[in-house]
Amino acid sequence: MGNADTKLHFRKAVVQLTTKTQPIDASDDSFWEQFWGEHITTVQDVFALIPAAEIRSLREEAPSNLATLCYKAVEKLVRAADTGCSTHQEQQIVLNCMRILMRVIPYIFEDADWRGFFWSSLPAGGEDEGTGESIPLANSLIHALCDLLFCPDFTVTTNKKSGPDKHEDLQSIDSCEFIWEAGVGFAHSPPHVPTHDINRTEILKLILTCFSQSIYQPSSDSSDAPNRWISVFTSADNRHALPLFTSLLNVVCGYNPVGFGVPYNHLLFSDSREPLVEVALQILITTLDHDITAALSEMEESAVPDNLFINYLSRIHREEDFSFVLRGFTRLLNNPLQQTYLPHSTKKVNFHQELMVFFWKFCDYNKKFLFYVLKSSDVLDILVPILYHLNDARADQSRVGLMHIGVFILLLLSGERNFGVRLNKPYTASVPMDIPVFTGTHADLMIIVFHKIITTGHQRLQPLFDCLLTILVNVSPYIKTMSMVAANKLLHLLEAFSTPWFLFSAPHHHHLVFFLLETFNNIIQYQFDGNSNLVYTIIRKRQVFHSLANLPTDYGTINKSLSRRGKRGLLRQPSTESTRGQRSMEGALPAQPAQPGTKTATLAAMPILETMTEKESAHPTTQQLNELTTAATANGDLVGPVSPTSLVPPRGVGEDDPLATGNVAAPLPQGTGIQPPTENHTLPTIQDLKISDKELEGEEEEDGGCGWLGEPESSCDTLLLTDLSDHPLTRSATMPSCPESPTLSLRSAQSDSSGPSTLSMTRSESTASTLGVASQQWVPNSAWVLSWKTKLPLQTIMRLLQVLVPQVEKICIDKGLTDESEILRFLQHGTLVGLLPVPHPILIRKYQANAGTATWFRTYMWGIIYLRNVDPPIWYDTDVKLFEIQRV
Repeated sequence: MGNADTKLHFRKAVVQLTTKTQPIDASDDSFWEQFWGEHITTVQDVFALIPAAEIRSLREEAPSNLATLCYKAVEKLVRAADTGCSTHQEQQIVLNCMRILMRVIPYIFEDADWRGFFWSSLPAGGEDEGTGESIPLANSLIHALCDLLFCPDFTVTTNKKSGPDKHEDLQSIDSCEFIWEAGVGFAHSPPHVPTHDINRTEILKLILTCFSQSIYQPSSDSSDAPNRWISVFTSADNRHALPLFTSLLNVVCGYNPVGFGVPYNHLLFSDSREPLVEVALQILITTLDHDITAALSEMEESAVPDNLFINYLSRIHREEDFSFVLRGFTRLLNNPLQQTYLPHSTKKVNFHQELMVFFWKFCDYNKKFLFYVLKSSDVLDILVPILYHLNDARADQSRVGLMHIGVFILLLLSGERNFGVRLNKPYTASVPMDIPVFTGTHADLMIIVFHKIITTGHQRLQPLFDCLLTILVNVSPYIKTMSMVAANKLLHLLEAFSTPWFLFSAPHHHHLVFFLLETFNNIIQYQFDGNSNLVYTIIRKRQVFHSLANLPTDYGTINKSLSRRGKRGLLRQPSTESTRGQRSMEGALPAQPAQPGTKTATLAAMPILETMTEKESAHPTTQQLNELTTAATANGDLVGPVSPTSLVPPRGVGEDDPLATGNVAAPLPQGTGIQPPTENHTLPTIQDLKISDKELEGEEEEDGGCGWLGEPESSCDTLLLTDLSDHPLTRSATMPSCPESPTLSLRSAQSDSSGPSTLSMTRSESTASTLGVASQQWVPNSAWVLSWKTKLPLQTIMRLLQVLVPQVEKICIDKGLTDESEILRFLQHGTLVGLLPVPHPILIRKYQANAGTATWFRTYMWGIIYLRNVDPPIWYDTDVKLFEIQRV
């Protein structure tokens, strides 16, 4: 009863405040004390007892009373920060003041006329002793909250021995001695007090609420002017900036959800640390998003203080600190993937999206950390959970942002050579995914997951196809071996993307073919020896390449191809359906679409690929090239670039060469047209193009039959290419398309490629391609087809087919082969040294920072924070401008 009475008294005070149109005197302490007395015990009570409609009514009809409420609450917090709050009563008053501010502030932000309110000074005329200038209310609030985050017996454990001595003065405390957790820059592990965690969480949630002014402004406004709340929090004026940054970082990276590993311990005991870790992570990503470098061009440097959080993050350099941070990332990202014999026996955390944004920010601001991650195989512990989430979310439209951030991270990593090299580590299936069973490397896993995303993902993922294939191009020169499953997936994508009607149906579709051809060329030129599975698959699907080389360019055939596209039986099979002839991994669940009614935040427009990447040669100088080649040859391990001289055979082409037979043709001059093989070859011609994914599982197949000689297997993943062209992307806040977003020019470090560049399209063509709106009006013509058909990099593959197809046919006839393993063995021991064209330079497309992705990240990040903070629902039902909340 007592609790009900106190709530009733609080409710009466709220009604009194909201119904009085006359200003209530700020000195009427008996009235104002009703709001932060001991009677209210939870933040949920405050949110329930102060309805949104009454806050808006107070704002419109009695603005002075709302202002006084905020002033009085901030005043209480400032006083507590000055004197400390050691008693339970003082702590309860502080908590209640924070809860009221957390409830009210979003409604102040949503009204443009009120946004300057916190930047006025206290009525009492609080002045900075040094300058005599009045201190804005926002500064007083942020500094008081930061003081309270290091308040002994409230948020930290006091170091003093108990006794009758006067309590420590908060202003004289060295907060670096009170860092919350051991880790970066702090070796001492303080005792864990659950109530301290709860109090820290409430303070950080109020700070996050203050930062949220960004979501009440359109993205165009928020990119122009820095968030002043974050500026105050991360500036040198905040004397706690360093210990705060260190505490937040160590709390996140030191968190172990499993604890001592006792089954079901999370059901028996409440975990006070998880809510703290979650809000600490959200504070970190919002402060790190506040990069003022863009604003410096328009504002004087002196007017914008440095962001110390970005400064501290970029200066971390010790190996042991990197190790601690990386262990934290891998532990938390892999936590939802852990498998146990007892169902639901271990705690699973759900802040993987915030973790991915934080990992991105860390790599972006601290390149030494990025290189540390890539230095060891630990990068694969980041890769596998990202691929797991990409595969799991591909059918869920509410998780389109998660798909983007995962792909962005892989694009960033793929720009470094070490990432491609690390992918060669064998993959042992520890995480159940609904992908085909395979034996291979992490590169195979990545290819198979990307294929799954493209063939069975939902419509809104189409803008990501370019990025997915760019990642494959970047790592392809370093893939030493590829499984038969992965090789078939790659060829299936090429087969699907190279059908005439798909190529002609939009101005940008041919770019996908360029990416795939560049991937094949890189593997053939630099990693031929270990990739017999891919070479074999290319031979088996050779008709795809011949069809590409002989693509019709006359207007009549183009129109005919387009008119026939609707008649093709290319139906996308939903990823939820089981597919015939394909064994998924044991325990895997199919990717599920979003539940009806699921809330999702809209995203900003995604910038075009050329804006996000810059081309860089993997061959910096001739001298470095020769050194790399010499080292690789000496080690017998060719994973780097090869100089043209290293491919010159040490003997005549006909001397004891396993591939030198009478069928070897002379090298082809560049640009020679290649005719398809005649119909009487032993290798069967591929039937009239049927876009199906053949599941030849290499060594996993036990029937021993020569699958490539028989009929095509049943379709396992069929790609609905009509989806990609018949339903063009429309520009809306919901669709992460690539229209006219703020862009930076692409700096090309390597433009004299021996083969045509896949990024050689004009800017106008590229813009049209990404808009997709022009797809319906798009009318292809002969000149356009010829403009890119002549640049198709087919010479290397055609030369390979010209050399190997007759030899493979001869072996099949001579030995009467019925088993593909014999042909694979022949290809494994073969060589194309001296027979292929001069190797092209390796081009890596590295991510480069740009305004478009910065805006995208800000929108995505705040969308996550909005949707994750449901208890209490801080921003629910407020007028958010940065994004829209929609129901799927």
